[in-house]
Amino acid sequence: MEKIQSSEITPEHLYVSRRKFLIGAGALIASTIASQACRRPETLLKPGETGFCENAKAGASADELGAKLTACNDIISYNNYYEFSFDKEDVGILAKDFKTSPWTVTVGGLVNKPRTFDINELLRKFPQEERIYRLRCVEAWSMVIPWLGFPLAKLLKEVEPTAKAKYVRFETLYDPQQMPGQRTGILDWPYIEGLRLDEALHDLTILATGLYGKALPPQDGAPIRLVVPWKYGFKNIKSIVKIDLVEEMPISAWMRAAPDEYGFYANVNPNVPHPRWSQASERRIGQLERLKTLLFNGYAEEVAHLYAGMDLKTYY
Repeated sequence: MEKIQSSEITPEHLYVSRRKFLIGAGALIASTIASQACRRPETLLKPGETGFCENAKAGASADELGAKLTACNDIISYNNYYEFSFDKEDVGILAKDFKTSPWTVTVGGLVNKPRTFDINELLRKFPQEERIYRLRCVEAWSMVIPWLGFPLAKLLKEVEPTAKAKYVRFETLYDPQQMPGQRTGILDWPYIEGLRLDEALHDLTILATGLYGKALPPQDGAPIRLVVPWKYGFKNIKSIVKIDLVEEMPISAWMRAAPDEYGFYANVNPNVPHPRWSQASERRIGQLERLKTLLFNGYAEEVAHLYAGMDLKTYY
C-alpha cells in the first residue's frame, strides 16, 4: 500500500468528532423527516429561487476540518444524475415530478432474513441524524453537504448476511418513463454499484434520506441513496430499490462502460490522475479558488486500514 503522508492524516481530535453525528437540531429533524420523506420541491429548483431551500437548516456551518457548507441552492441545482440528464443544471428541472411514493427497498441475496422495506418503515426504524460529509466528484469538483441518514450497517444487520457474502450490490430504479436519460444507450441501465462488505459496514457509510434538514429532493437521489464519503461521487448510487449481498465483485455501471477510467474501488486518490485530467486539485462549488485534493477525501485516518497491502494505483 502507498505510504500516507502525515499531512494527509486527520488529527485525532477531528477523527473522534467525525465518528459522531452532528446533532444540532437533531430532535426536531428526527421527528419531522418521516413526514417529509416523499415531499417534492414546490418550484423549479434554480439558484436564487425559493422552494426546497426555504427554511433549510443544518446543525453546523462547517465540517470537522473547517470547510464551509456548500449553499443549499448549489447542492440542489448542480447534480450528476445521468438517469435524467448529462447536463448538471438540467437535472433539477427534469426530475421535479419524479414520484418517490410509494417506494420500497428489497434487501436479499446471501442473507438469512431477506426483506422488502417500505421507505417509511426505514425512516421509523432507523432514526435520521445529520452527518456533514465532503462529496468529491471524479470531474474534479466538490461539495460539503449536511446529509440526513443512518448507517448502512444497521440495515444489513437486520437481514443477517451469511458467511459467503463478500460484497454488496446496489441497484437504482429503472423507469425510463420518469427518467429520460434511461432511454439512451449511454450506460447499461439500471445503474449498478457495489462495495466490499467491510466498506459497507464501516460507520462512515450511510444511506442518506435528506439534506439540510429536509427529505432529499428528487435530483439528489430521493428518497434514499448511498453516501460513501471517501470515494468519488459516482459510487454514491441514487434512488435505490434493491440491495443484494453477493459473493463475487459486482460490475458497476461505469466499470462496464469505461473500465479503463472507472474502477471498482473509486477511492479518492490525488496521486492517481484520471486518464483525461488530474485529480490533484478540486474546485469547491460556490468558491473560485482550487483546493488540494486530500487522500481518501480527507478520511484517511478512518479508512486507510481497509486497503492495507493494496496498490492504490492498481485498485483504483
